[in-house]
Amino acid sequence: MADDHPVYELRQYKIVKGERDRFMRLFDAAFVDSQEAVGMRLYGQFADLDDSDRFVWIRGFDDMAARERMLGEFYFGPVWQAHRDEANPLLVDNDNVLLMRSPAAAPHPARIDAARAVGTFQRESVPGLVILHLCTLWKDPADPDDGFARFFEHEVAPVIEAAGLQVIGSFVPERSPNNFPRLPVREGEKLFAWMTRAADADDWALRWNDCRHSPAWRALEPRWRDAQERAPQILRLRPGVAPAPR
Repeated sequence: MADDHPVYELRQYKIVKGERDRFMRLFDAAFVDSQEAVGMRLYGQFADLDDSDRFVWIRGFDDMAARERMLGEFYFGPVWQAHRDEANPLLVDNDNVLLMRSPAAAPHPARIDAARAVGTFQRESVPGLVILHLCTLWKDPADPDDGFARFFEHEVAPVIEAAGLQVIGSFVPERSPNNFPRLPVREGEKLFAWMTRAADADDWALRWNDCRHSPAWRALEPRWRDAQERAPQILRLRPGVAPAPR
C-alpha cells in the first residue's frame, strides 16, 4: 500500500461528567492553532447530542511520515507541555481513536476529502448537525478485493442524497502500523465510516426515515445489512466551540 496519501484520526473522548464545555473551551483556546502551527489540519470539533460527556474531533496529516513528525513536535512541544496538566484530568478516556483514509474506490474525490467535508466547522459555532455512521463489517473495507466501499459510493450514497442528505465524507481504515505509539489507536478493525449533514436533529430524522423507507433503499437493504456484523454506531454531532460560561 502506498504511504503517500492523507490520513485522518477520528478521535472520540470520554470527558469527566459535566466538564465537556470546559474541555472544549480549553481545546479551542490552546490546541487548535498550536497543532496547525506544526502542520496538522483540524477538520472539526463536535459535541455528541446523545452523550453529554463525549467530545469528537478529527485531525489530518499529509501522510504517515508527516503524522509521526508532527505529533512528536506537538506533544513534546511547549504548548502541550504547558497545558497537559489542565487537560488530562478532564479526560476519562482518550484511546478511542481510529486511523482512517479515504476509500480508493470513491468516484468523487472532492466529496470524500475531509478538508471539504468538515473544514467549515473549524473554530466556528456553525448551525446544523453532522451525523457520523460507524459500520462494523464482516470483511475489511480497506481490502481492494472487497467491494463495500465501491458499493457505498456507487449505489448507497446516491440513494441517501436523493433523500436530501449530503454525504460529506467516507473513510476506511488506514492499515499502516501506528507510528506514534505514545497515542494508542484501534487497530485491525473492519470499519467503514460515513458522514452526512443536516439542518438539525429533526431534519435529519425526517430525511433518514424517508431514505430508509424508499423503494431504492429497500432494494439495497439486504446487501447493506448482510455486510455488517452488527448495527452501526450513529453519532449525532453538534459542530463548533463550546459556549462561554455564564
